Amino acid sequence: MSAPLLVCLDVDYRGNKAAAAGIWFRGWSAEQQEAQAVAYFSDVAQYEPGEFYRRELPCLLGVLREGPAPDIVIVDGYVSLEQGHPGLGAHLHAALAHQVPVVGVAKTAYRSASEAVEVRRGQSGSPLFVTAVGIDVALAAAEVRRMHGEHRMPTLLRAVDQLARRAPLQVALGQLGEPDQPPPAA
Repeated sequence: MSAPLLVCLDVDYRGNKAAAAGIWFRGWSAEQQEAQAVAYFSDVAQYEPGEFYRRELPCLLGVLREGPAPDIVIVDGYVSLEQGHPGLGAHLHAALAHQVPVVGVAKTAYRSASEAVEVRRGQSGSPLFVTAVGIDVALAAAEVRRMHGEHRMPTLLRAVDQLARRAPLQVALGQLGEPDQPPPAA
């Protein structure tokens, strides 16, 4: 049995534009990626407190279409915010027809997210907060704890954050005029 194919996703916003990034890797403890993709968006919805998924979900779905079908998705944020109040990850899980487990890894505490499991990594005194749907949250937290890297943020989660932040958003959108296409090859 081969290790599951995971994808970690992140979105970087610049005004009403966004770059969504995905890094696909085999097995929770992988050090290297198997694939990566960036999708570009314009006219992104404004942030609404408690409704973050309305802004981020279309971007996540867009970048997921750019790579292989994953066995597990990891998002930067929460799956559930509190009992009965779904977070970004739960909305993504529903958009994927409840077929793909989603793990949320958040860097900041959301005080009513009582189902979040704190994970401490490296020498950091600050925990990560893990939530999940479609996979046991304790198992997901244990897997996040053993992900590659000696710092608070696992190597590939840090890499997807940097991929989204460094994407040449203005160039891509300005040259192509198509919000969800990558920039032309140099």
